[in-house]
Amino acid sequence: MTPPRVAVVGTGVIGAMTTWQLARRGARVLAFDTYSPGHDRGASAGESRIFRTAYKEGSYYVPLLRRAGRLWRDLETTTSTALLTMCGGLTIGPADHPDVLAVRHCAEKHQLDHEVLDAPEARQRFPQHRFDDDDIAVLDPAAGVLRPEPAVQAALRAAARDGATLLPHHPVDAVEETGNGWRIISVGADFDADHLVLAPGPWARRLAPLRDLPVEIRRITACWFAARDPAAHQPDRLPVAIRRHRDAAFSCFPVLDGVSIKIVPHHLGWPVLDDPADLPRSAEPEFARAAADAVARLLPGVTPHPIRIGTFAEGFTPDGHALVGPLPGHHNATLLTGFSGHGFKLAPVFGEIGADLVLRGTTNHDIAALEPGRFST
Repeated sequence: MTPPRVAVVGTGVIGAMTTWQLARRGARVLAFDTYSPGHDRGASAGESRIFRTAYKEGSYYVPLLRRAGRLWRDLETTTSTALLTMCGGLTIGPADHPDVLAVRHCAEKHQLDHEVLDAPEARQRFPQHRFDDDDIAVLDPAAGVLRPEPAVQAALRAAARDGATLLPHHPVDAVEETGNGWRIISVGADFDADHLVLAPGPWARRLAPLRDLPVEIRRITACWFAARDPAAHQPDRLPVAIRRHRDAAFSCFPVLDGVSIKIVPHHLGWPVLDDPADLPRSAEPEFARAAADAVARLLPGVTPHPIRIGTFAEGFTPDGHALVGPLPGHHNATLLTGFSGHGFKLAPVFGEIGADLVLRGTTNHDIAALEPGRFST
């Protein structure tokens, strides 16, 4: 039987993982991207990403997270690349905060290993953070830090080794349904495929079949702050953290560059963009000052002035969960987009799901909550 020809549009982490999983199963894959693998224009960049198992976004993700963890290790072994450092993860905030309660509920429901620390215990164990008296910290030992740029490159390197054709700097101008598949138009040439995988990230609505998708483009801004004692903020001493405070909310990452921690403010908002091409390459002074104020308040071991700022684009759905499944109204097309800022950790299992849908038409993973047509009236 002739292996199917599959075109993957977009090689951010979701497209890269799907390309890897398809190629390792013998599909003939063409993988298109406007930029180079590991670029900084979408959501698969910024030096670090969180991996965690106790999940506030919904306990139904836990089986997917467990599978994703195994696949991250599989990719590391396959490519001899270190991608995931298991340093543990903290959720910090008042005991009655909805996110703190959701993490505890998830851990208890799935009997996940975890600890709940009151403020005095948390201060003793993690002096890198400042804790208010009503704060608790939920420690998830099955959490860590992922390296996004090397991860994308590793997945595509493994895919190429298994026969995939990578086409960086090939923006897709159009996709057209044919009698028995799809035609992809890029850089003045036509490419034919039996099946189309759309993993466009924040570019989701640029292609005609996706123009009506409920995906909003938003800007995510990260700031790096110099640690006064970098050794005390390394992954072996500082877990990755999600902080919920009455005055601020952010993700906090340990030192990976030898100098600085990264925070991603949540309380300052993620502004909407009309087009990913409009992504500014830095933040407004007001944003930088507000991020610095949060750091000065809650991270005593850090100099509260950003030494680096990065901006990234991501696609968000109305309910904050991805669109994964057959593209409504079309044949032989699979959609994987709208991951709403929390897809990176799950990318290997979504790559597996994408390959399942292309090659088998179904998957054993439970993705009912992510059905692409769920917002249709």
